[in-house]
Amino acid sequence: MLPILLLDALLAPQVQENCQSDVAFALDALEQKCGHFFELKGIDWKAVRKEMSAAAKEVRTEQDEYVLLTRLLARLRDGHAEVQKGPQGTEQTWPADAPFGGRRGDAGMGWCRAGGKIYVKQALGPAADASILPGSEVLKVEGMPVAKWLAQREAEAREVYSFSTAQQAFFWTTHFGLSGPEGGRLELELKEPDGKKKKRTIGFDRRSVRTAGPAVWPADLKQSGDLSWCRLPSGLGYVHLRRCKSELPELMDEALADLGDAPGIVLDFRGNGGGGFDHEALMGRFVPAGKTLAFNKSYSSAGAHPYAGPVVVIVDGTVISAAETGSGMFKEDGRALMIGESATAGMSSSKETIELPSGKFALYVSVDSNMNRFNQGRGIEGIGVPPHLVVEFDPEDLAAGRDTLIRRAEELLAEAASGKGPWKDVPYRTAE
Repeated sequence: MLPILLLDALLAPQVQENCQSDVAFALDALEQKCGHFFELKGIDWKAVRKEMSAAAKEVRTEQDEYVLLTRLLARLRDGHAEVQKGPQGTEQTWPADAPFGGRRGDAGMGWCRAGGKIYVKQALGPAADASILPGSEVLKVEGMPVAKWLAQREAEAREVYSFSTAQQAFFWTTHFGLSGPEGGRLELELKEPDGKKKKRTIGFDRRSVRTAGPAVWPADLKQSGDLSWCRLPSGLGYVHLRRCKSELPELMDEALADLGDAPGIVLDFRGNGGGGFDHEALMGRFVPAGKTLAFNKSYSSAGAHPYAGPVVVIVDGTVISAAETGSGMFKEDGRALMIGESATAGMSSSKETIELPSGKFALYVSVDSNMNRFNQGRGIEGIGVPPHLVVEFDPEDLAAGRDTLIRRAEELLAEAASGKGPWKDVPYRTAE
């Protein structure tokens, strides 16, 4: 049997020829299928074509081509984009020695931006072990100013991952991007809530911790499937939606059986990874019995416990795909007030698979935006669903173990009946 390196050398000319053919085909096909997104997403396809065509000439192995195609899709700025194995291909992996390659360990942190500064939003697992305090301002990472480190980290991530929007890239970097080689370390300089500067070292490990979602989870949550709910101390209802699977409307019936008499409900979509569900059936759970909601799209009441009270929806850049349509319809179709740190991720689309000539690889990409009635007819892909009201975290809340956005949602629900302030943009009125 020939040594692997010798075999690779013998096959390199054919692999390179296949790659050049694949890349040329892909560049044309992607422009044809996805080109209508280029202006919206700020993509210079001529520059991409030049860069990728030149890089294809340097490919020597199928893994090289996999890496190159991954980089190509990263430039497509499409959160759903993926390089898949073709009918003649073999499974390929990202190189272990490349950024974000190999076995990864988690830091157990989520960060947020407030007043132009970066703060620790959550500290779990390894971060908690390192005495990281929520509400601390992040000053330096690995000796670099945090803004410079984040820009560098995001640039590295954009070579591996395709992000549909700037907010998706930022939230990914400040949550899932706070990882490193298993067993590695992350050096931080922080200004803690008491104003003292401290240096902390986090060791990356593989403990399962989740940082996307609320900064602080309400107490006494009940759970059924991907839905969690409780009654807040204020008497208002709270529901967190982790995913949007097909059983979501029926799960909402369970939550509303407990919360149906609450004077208002917070629907928190943060950290929702999407799925697939009946949009009309879910919205019907928030249309009074015997009534129809018809400010934009028409919805009939549905479910055993339809809720008639005011609703505030919470989102951020970790809300993706079906969760964007699910949260967005409450805003766009006039039922609820939406607040958030930012718009949703902007990765909600119809997809198509493009098989490449070699048969080794296929490209899974977005070809049309979902919910084209949203955003004045522009849809969601590459935009997201912007909230009515942008709300940043208050570092003092984080230090005290409070989620600013849940607190603000409660304040807004107390004002809902007035129809004033941000509620002017919500046509639904409880009294009507």
